[in-house]
Amino acid sequence: MYGLEGRRAVVTGAAYGIGLAIASRLVKEGCAVALWDIDAASLEAARADLARQGALVTTHLVDVSDLGQTSRALDATISDWGAAPDIFVNNAGIGQVASILDATPEDFERTMQVNVRGTFNCCHLVAPLMCDRGNGNIVNVASWFGKSGRPMSLAYCASKFAIIGMTQSMGLDLAKTGVRVNAVCPGTIADTRMREQADEAALSKGLLPAADREHLIPLGRLGKPEDVARVVAFLVSEEAGYMTGQSINVTGGLWMN
Repeated sequence: MYGLEGRRAVVTGAAYGIGLAIASRLVKEGCAVALWDIDAASLEAARADLARQGALVTTHLVDVSDLGQTSRALDATISDWGAAPDIFVNNAGIGQVASILDATPEDFERTMQVNVRGTFNCCHLVAPLMCDRGNGNIVNVASWFGKSGRPMSLAYCASKFAIIGMTQSMGLDLAKTGVRVNAVCPGTIADTRMREQADEAALSKGLLPAADREHLIPLGRLGKPEDVARVVAFLVSEEAGYMTGQSINVTGGLWMN
């Protein structure tokens, strides 16, 4: 355990997959957690599951690519708690399996709006509150696709490269305020909606699904959402108190740098 009892954490894209695993881990660490997502049914199911574990959980329906919605969700979350978040995890994201030859301008724009603008919107609103207080932790969920261009992933790679750059820039800008900003870079993670969608798209294009590429991973298995959640819990703890601007690989050895 990382001594996070009493902290207040927001997790975006928290209704399932990696986001839900992060929220669940932070609950186990003693945090009050606000789940943000655009999927109302899954959001309620996640809330009910965590509440059964005795967690203090609130939910807000929000599209983080919309600054107005994001601002209202943050105001409501602060009202729920009576205080600003101590921890903010930017996990909401989408992606397409497409190259420059078949990516549509609309899909590219939507990916950038959710992944990049969504991360900006949340940080734009929450970072000043953390700076005023003199402490806080922001974790952005990037990807190993943000460290090396990958085939058939034009928009997704562009967005995740951008998130790593934003993490480094914010880490430098906010360091003297007591606010730390880091990122996690998941590899091939099973049991997520994005993984299911990517595998369906890959198959439709004659490409192999993730399970058929498992043998390429040095640790011999696909990642689990909980693998990512454990690293997030570490990054927002004082155990990582001398880390900022870092982008940590969680890839089973598939990517190293």
